[in-house]
Amino acid sequence: MPRQNGALDALKVVAISLSVVLVAAVGIVGYAVLDTWNSVQSNAVDITSDGVVPPAPASIGALEGGFDMLIVGTDNDADQGDAFGARDATLNDVNIWLHVAADHSTAVAVSLPRDLVIPHPECTDPATGESFSAMSAQPLNVAYSRGGLSCVVDTVESLTGAEIGYAGTVSFNGVIALTDAVGGVPVCLVEPINDPLADLDLPAGTSIVEGETALAFLRTRHGVGDGSDLARISVQQSYLSSLLRTVKSDATFSDPLTLYRIARVAADHMTLSTTLANLTTMASMALTLKDIDLEKVVFVQLPVVGDPDNPGKVIPDEAKTEELLALVLSDQPFTLAGPVGSGVVVTPTEEPAPPAEPEEPTEPVDPEAPVTEEPPVVAAPPTLEVPGTNAAQETCATPFGG
Repeated sequence: MPRQNGALDALKVVAISLSVVLVAAVGIVGYAVLDTWNSVQSNAVDITSDGVVPPAPASIGALEGGFDMLIVGTDNDADQGDAFGARDATLNDVNIWLHVAADHSTAVAVSLPRDLVIPHPECTDPATGESFSAMSAQPLNVAYSRGGLSCVVDTVESLTGAEIGYAGTVSFNGVIALTDAVGGVPVCLVEPINDPLADLDLPAGTSIVEGETALAFLRTRHGVGDGSDLARISVQQSYLSSLLRTVKSDATFSDPLTLYRIARVAADHMTLSTTLANLTTMASMALTLKDIDLEKVVFVQLPVVGDPDNPGKVIPDEAKTEELLALVLSDQPFTLAGPVGSGVVVTPTEEPAPPAEPEEPTEPVDPEAPVTEEPPVVAAPPTLEVPGTNAAQETCATPFGG
């Protein structure tokens, strides 16, 4: 049965999202990897520019309330090297805001397009002390060059209204290492995809991708859908769902060697916020996410429209974005009516429903019978017409123009 796919630079984000969650699982098997964890803590970054620090749980599994995490995939960072070409500055090309409800029953991962033109707040680089003035309209992916991870957090908070207490970044090499650590991720293709620009050549059907093949699959842009960054986001969400199903399996969480390998990914290829580089916090997050039903882990793309002033860029669809943010921030569940995305299609997994049985004749109402109170009518959750899927829904990548 086909599984899910991946996406471009989103791959990094993909990796980070679950990598962060899984690294946390190391805490479940004890403190035998403190040398690895010390490395993670020594590279941690302070993102608390407002001075508000979320409290760490008293013990593993004692995480109270919901939380917001920002997952950032970087391009041209120090860990990347020259293998993928040079750029003038490090860019936050993948940005995923993860919101977990206060009762831990649902989680929503909102993908924010890298080419999203929005206002940027004033930022200060904590490493150098350099200050950057606010800007009225610039692509989201320049935020990292204006103050590192802390500035990306401030920019996303300004856009969404969320209070992001945790964040982390992961590089291209981190994605390679993560897929190897979990033993590969199943991806599905409707037709073969051959994209020389991403060095990707995969057959139709399901493949288990690892290492550089996984990276190439997630980096392909001209090979899927309409060739846009938004198509890559839908492939990213497909890959994320498959990765989530993989790491949520009992085999992953019960295998100390796999957990140690994932911890090494964090130590070698990730930079975490100081709030996240806490073993008890991460282990508690892992347990929280592990217990959320796959159907209630929703991946959505922030609703956008073309930017009339910048061809090739996008801006928020104000009405749909306002509706989405209001539901996410208030922990209200919702259903999706929009397409899964321009780069994937839903994979049929169920047999057609059998024909309906003829209705039984209704019994005549006895006027003398006591009146029973009807149960209260529960309102159906609102429906949003935004691109997205959930972790239980399996999708397949479509080739460019498909």
